[in-house]
Amino acid sequence: MNRIFYTIAFSQFLSSLADNALLIVSIALLLAMQEPDWVSPLLKISFVIPYVLFAPFVGAFADSRPKGQVMLISNLLKASGCGLMLFGIHPLLGYGIVGIGAALYAPAKYGILTELLPSDKLVAANGWMEGLIIASIIFGTLLGGFLISDFLHHFFQQFTTDFIGGGISAPIVLAILLISIIYLMAAVLNMPLLKIGFRYQKLHFHCGNLVRDFSTCFVNLWRDPLGRLSLAVTTLFWGAGATLQFIMLKWAEYALHMDLAESAALQAVSAVGVAAGAVYAACKVSLKDSTSVLPYGALMGFVVCLMGMYNDELLSPIVLFKIASIQFTLNDLPAYCLLMLLGWLSGYFVVPMNALLQHRGYALMSTGQSIAVQGFSENLAVLFMLLVYSILLWLNLGLPVIIIGFGITVFIAMLLIMYHHFGSKNSSLNAIS
Repeated sequence: MNRIFYTIAFSQFLSSLADNALLIVSIALLLAMQEPDWVSPLLKISFVIPYVLFAPFVGAFADSRPKGQVMLISNLLKASGCGLMLFGIHPLLGYGIVGIGAALYAPAKYGILTELLPSDKLVAANGWMEGLIIASIIFGTLLGGFLISDFLHHFFQQFTTDFIGGGISAPIVLAILLISIIYLMAAVLNMPLLKIGFRYQKLHFHCGNLVRDFSTCFVNLWRDPLGRLSLAVTTLFWGAGATLQFIMLKWAEYALHMDLAESAALQAVSAVGVAAGAVYAACKVSLKDSTSVLPYGALMGFVVCLMGMYNDELLSPIVLFKIASIQFTLNDLPAYCLLMLLGWLSGYFVVPMNALLQHRGYALMSTGQSIAVQGFSENLAVLFMLLVYSILLWLNLGLPVIIIGFGITVFIAMLLIMYHHFGSKNSSLNAIS
């Protein structure tokens, strides 16, 4: 890996770090506004709607100029959406603007990998990227939880912030300012990359042509046997993962009796497992062997079912360690192990599939368009699953029932994908060169 790759990876780390911290802070802001529980998943929906609406355009935009420029524009847009929350904009709208920046960023950050690296390094590069993304989730959720914790609230309660955002509490103001700065730091890192990446075509603002070109790429990738397999798997994974992020927050409150700051820290435990699984996949799984990880996706659904049956009343509450006002207790240790296992399975499972999808997309079409198709498919799944989850919460369905049903759905879906793939005559990876 060269210096350019590490610059790209660290910029992505900072941008993703800010995304995850902002999500926790935005949830806290919704709670302060006394919004009902079912509104919180709508934050993620507002974030991913731009991925779906602008999918025909973001790929063409990324291919029309060096991808370093696209990443710079994206981070500046994210910083703008974050900063607008200070001036009273609703968190759903502010986080939606951040989502527009993220939708622009995705074709650039993954597309540039296929342009800079040979195919035999794509799994390793994805391992690095996923490892850093997961590290950003760990530190981003910890940062977001810390910034809304009682520790900072007591520290800043003597200050008033009525001059900004109509009375937003001081910790939330500090959190939003800090997150905006992180976005700007990521943008500064993009400055040396402004000429990095291929320019495939000029951008023509003809909506009909862009939609038609995107539709052709969409059909071609779904018709390709290996493209269809990897796209189906990653679509299921990211849709389930986005929903599971919110399920974990409610599960920590229901089963472990944690507040939002502690629940955010608990997500970091799962993210550690994802990072370990991603690194292990990068070291052990080649692109030709990528389909060997499919059974681990089915196991993920089984582990989620175990979460739905878990309770923490089996052991006495003994504190293991404490960070600020966030404490980790002995009776939660089985939950930590369960989340770590779920994370490891996720990381080991998704990295080879992501690399396979990038390789097939690059072979069939331009990088920006292939990543845009991926983002469109995955985020349609995110929208659908989060919408279903919000409706189930609105209907006051029991959380254990929701979690077990979710796990069974993932398990059955993976079995169907495996049955279709391994029973197909086109299941070989001979297309990989």
